[in-house]
Amino acid sequence: MRLGSALKHCCANLLLILGAGCSALNPNEPPPDPEAATGRGDHALATASTFMASTANPLATRTAFDILAAGGSAADAAIAAQWVLTLVEPQSSGIGGGGFILAYDKPNAQLAVYDARETAPAHAQKSRFHDNDSVLDYGDAVNSGLSVGVPGLLHGLALMHKEHGRLPWATLFEPAIRLAESGFAVSPRLHTLVSGSRSLYRSDSARSYFYAPNGKPWPVGHTLKNPALAALYRRIAAEGVDAFYRGPVAQAVVQAVQSHDRPGDLSLTDLAAYRPIKRQALCAPYLAYRLCGPPPPSSGPIAVMQILSILEHTPILDYAPDSAQAVHYFAEAGKLAYADRDIYIADPAFVPVPVQGLLDPDYLQQRAQLIRPDHAIPKARPGQPPGADLARFGTDNSPDTPSTTHVSIVDANGNAVSMTTSVESAFGSKLFVHGFLLNNQLTDFSLAGVDEHGRPLANRVEPGKRPKSAMSPMMVFKDDALHMAIGAPGGTAIINYVAKTLLGVLGYGLDIQQAINLPNRGSRNYGTEIEADTSLTGVVATLKAMGHRVTERAMPSGLQGVVRTPDGRLYGGADPRREGLALGQ
Repeated sequence: MRLGSALKHCCANLLLILGAGCSALNPNEPPPDPEAATGRGDHALATASTFMASTANPLATRTAFDILAAGGSAADAAIAAQWVLTLVEPQSSGIGGGGFILAYDKPNAQLAVYDARETAPAHAQKSRFHDNDSVLDYGDAVNSGLSVGVPGLLHGLALMHKEHGRLPWATLFEPAIRLAESGFAVSPRLHTLVSGSRSLYRSDSARSYFYAPNGKPWPVGHTLKNPALAALYRRIAAEGVDAFYRGPVAQAVVQAVQSHDRPGDLSLTDLAAYRPIKRQALCAPYLAYRLCGPPPPSSGPIAVMQILSILEHTPILDYAPDSAQAVHYFAEAGKLAYADRDIYIADPAFVPVPVQGLLDPDYLQQRAQLIRPDHAIPKARPGQPPGADLARFGTDNSPDTPSTTHVSIVDANGNAVSMTTSVESAFGSKLFVHGFLLNNQLTDFSLAGVDEHGRPLANRVEPGKRPKSAMSPMMVFKDDALHMAIGAPGGTAIINYVAKTLLGVLGYGLDIQQAINLPNRGSRNYGTEIEADTSLTGVVATLKAMGHRVTERAMPSGLQGVVRTPDGRLYGGADPRREGLALGQ
């Protein structure tokens, strides 16, 4: 079996990557300071026997921990953590955005997907992002009322709580309300992102909150309070989702969107009509495991499954994870998956998506045969899976920017949540209402709507449509038992981040923290990207000799994961590239 030969390389490789051997890192090391610097460093593998939570911010993780310790379910903990993330990590996600949630009910052996993705307003047209005969610049489209979709996150979390919650709904808001009223310390990451955003400062509604009276971003450690968000949380806790989707808050949201210099058409009717969709999870085999995640309009899990399935037809596991040959195979599989993603994936209520064809074993074997062991594919072309019409749609090159967050939780009863949420780009549309930011998720649609040949794009704007996403909250099962929950932020690179980590744990036998720590790598079908200032720098010359167009760049993935072993032990990992923390009991 290839796994055995791969493990021979594991320890030597990890000595270079992690500064440690193959044994687990010290699980007794105290949790990192919430306001510690965000530069990359080693995180300890978190261990527990009862429950585990891993989120993008220590304050959110500790909130989830307290909810779990009080007898709450994984769903309860994820909801409470998200309300805190809205407050302390507003650049990434929040109540003004949306997401995809995977919830596992162990007693009933059921896995559900809650699609809380934003929708386009009822009056949205295909020319939405056009200015006369030209397509709007991406930045102009983002920082406008046009970019705001109907927020779906609150509705999605309410539905999950109804079906999987154990503690009262109002209880889940209490930690975030206390924190919003007493204040939290501005973290290095939040300060850095505020400092680097010129468009945020230009937003009148956001400037008075994120900046001091002298116009400078609040410094690291400044106690930032958000009484407006606390008041909103109190209303939602008491009145339910209607406190957000109807009445004064909804009116304020619509006013902010419609009064922008470049106004949007979001309406009160759009907000009142929004409903999340409960979908059946998409699953596919990999080695001895079953991978599961949300189906389209998320393109993430299906692309991750394609990458790993294609890699089963290569000898990647015969090579050390950070060898040039392993990076080569991983990048080539990514090119093939992203080529398919860019033409076939969109909201299935509007276009036929050949999901089963894209995961067809024979089709993926044929795709794998395009990979050469010693030479890179310059640019992969989409395939034609069973049931697909390759000529029907053009190729979509829509950007998907990396301001997102992920939560992975397993509770004391073995239930789990893997949840990825987002406002899309950093600070979303920059519109700040009642203490939260509104998303810019509609720029996840193709801005042009057609390709250079005039062919329609599957991911074009249409009324009520949900934009394509790369969000990839996933779970892994072995022998019908939960083995792993994983996900990441990162825009379209999410797919490569999650695939890398799954390959590390399931293929190479690394623990979850070691797999997260592996330098990021991959291809989105426009060159090969590797994480700068890591051990992968040493393979660049070899990759270039094989024909790869290599770019070294920062790749702050933000992976959060939990592994559950057959004996019930829990292992949590948090990405050292961001501020996350895994904590269990």
